[in-house]
Amino acid sequence: MQWLVVAAGGALGAMARFGVNLLVFPLLGNRFPLGTLLVNVAGSVLMGVFYVLIIERGILPAALRDLLMVGFIGAFTTFSAFSLDTLALWQNGHLALAGAYVFLSIVLCLAGTLVAIVLTRLL
Repeated sequence: MQWLVVAAGGALGAMARFGVNLLVFPLLGNRFPLGTLLVNVAGSVLMGVFYVLIIERGILPAALRDLLMVGFIGAFTTFSAFSLDTLALWQNGHLALAGAYVFLSIVLCLAGTLVAIVLTRLL
């Protein structure tokens, strides 16, 4: 049953990721992977919130960890896309954009998770 819960969350996370990319793509096209950046930041924020609510405080049932944290967010954020997008920028001669993308992804995702944990702890 646990595998099915993770799979269901993963399917929803993958569909959400696809939806965000469809919505954001018209803004910048292939010039910058904005959709992946937004998904990774949002996923990091959600991970921080669920970490506090499920793991630290036990406000949400532990069973939701597999559905939300492992399945949904695991499929939603997929940093493998981050790696591929960075290498694509690099290989296409956009070194500054590649560097900016790596820097923004790391700083904003870490900050998002930290802020979410701190704010959720205050609830």
